[in-house]
Formats: sequence, structure tokens, C-alpha cells
Amino acid sequence: MDYQDIRTQVEDGVATITLDRPDVMNAFRARTCEELVHAFGTLGYDRDIGAIVLTGAGERAFCTGGDQSDHEGSGYGGSRGVIGMPIDEVHTAMRDVPVPVVAKVRGYAIGGGNVLATICDLTLAAESAVFGQVGPRMGSVDPGFGTAYLARVVGEKKAREMWYLCRRYSAKEACEMGLVNHVVPDDELDATVAEWCAELVARSPTAIALAKRSFNADSESIRGIGSLGFQALALYYGTEESAEGGAAFREKRPPDFRAKRS
Repeated sequence: MDYQDIRTQVEDGVATITLDRPDVMNAFRARTCEELVHAFGTLGYDRDIGAIVLTGAGERAFCTGGDQSDHEGSGYGGSRGVIGMPIDEVHTAMRDVPVPVVAKVRGYAIGGGNVLATICDLTLAAESAVFGQVGPRMGSVDPGFGTAYLARVVGEKKAREMWYLCRRYSAKEACEMGLVNHVVPDDELDATVAEWCAELVARSPTAIALAKRSFNADSESIRGIGSLGFQALALYYGTEESAEGGAAFREKRPPDFRAKRS
């Protein structure tokens, strides 16, 4: 596949997938999702690879979720997938590959970016990292792993706080709530991720794969919940209430959801 939105690199048994859209803070569109599905499906089953690192280009952001400027053509409604972009397939690909997926987070991991960091097996963050959800502020939500699985990671009360209030959390706060495994100064992040991945590569690949499958089995029901939820989300995206979130964002004004509620 001819990648335009991501970059891949393999070194010492570690594959790195970089979201390469720094001009929009590594927000993803339909094409980005399709490329991610292909990259995980290709690299994740290479027997010479023992870990996959997911990161974002530049210093400003890991990923800020769906690209609000790309709702036409190759964006929402212009691709396969229930909501016009196969982000649910990305989540499935990340969980299904038999190797650990490690999030390397600098800057913002917001909205769908926060969901990606949550789904990764391990998350390492620079002190500059900022986490949070924005769905209810934007007329959107992740009705699968981004909600139900987040509750397993940080606890039900904290997950509801993150989604209902749409606040932002520092890397230190994210680590304290269990969303992040380890926080280091920005200039130490690359070396720390490399060290952790070297340890992963040195472990038994079959044992790691079995462990990952076992962890996933306990939360696999969320895939079904998400499938149902994304069908409902597609209907929600067709309402004036949801459209108001995107319009307000682009017009740089506070949204008035209740005026648009049907």
C-alpha cells in the first residue's frame, strides 16, 4: 500500500508506525485509518517483529482524533466503515496483532488519540503529554473500546469524568490514574521506549502472544458493544445536534447542542 498519512520503520525487531499529519496535529481521516489497518496487519504478523510502536510526527501531538476539516470525500462518509472511516477496524487490528503495541506519546493525545493510547498494550509518555476526551463537546463519542475499555483501565468513575466533563489531564495525572505506564522527560522518551521494546523483543513471542490473547479475551465483549454502538453513532452523526459540534468548532464558537436537539 502506498502510504500517505503514516510512516513505517523497522529496526532491531521493533516496528514503528508514525501518524504523519503534523499540520493537523496528527488527526486521522478515512485514508489514515485504512493505512493503519494495513500497516498493523502487515507488520503485526511478521515473525521477526516483537513489538510495534505507535506515535505521532512532531512535538505537538500524538493524535487529536478525527480530522474535523475532512468530513467530505475521503473523510466521514467517503470510506468503508459504519461511520465513513474504519476507526473501529483500527482498534480491532491493534488488539488482534499478537505482538505488544506501545504508544509513544508527546503532546496531545486527545479524543480519538486518547482512545488509541488507551487501546495500546503499553503507553509511555513524555512530560509534555496531555490526555483527554472531547466527544460530548464536539457532537461525537466512542461507543466501544474508548468508553467501556477505558473504564477497565482507569476505573468507572474516572472514565465517566473524562467523557462527561471533557477535561484535560497531564502525563503525571494520566499515570496516576493508570492510563499511562511511565512518564519521562521529553528528551528521554525515545530512549525509554527503545529500552522497553528491547525487553519485549527478548521475551518469548509465543508466551507474549498467549498473554495478549488472554488479556483480550476478558474484554472481548466490548467489540460487540462497539459494533452496536457504531451503528447508533452513524445515526447520531446524521442529526443537527451532532453537526452543531463540528460547525461550532470550525466557526470557533461555543456549541448550542440543546437548540439543535430533535
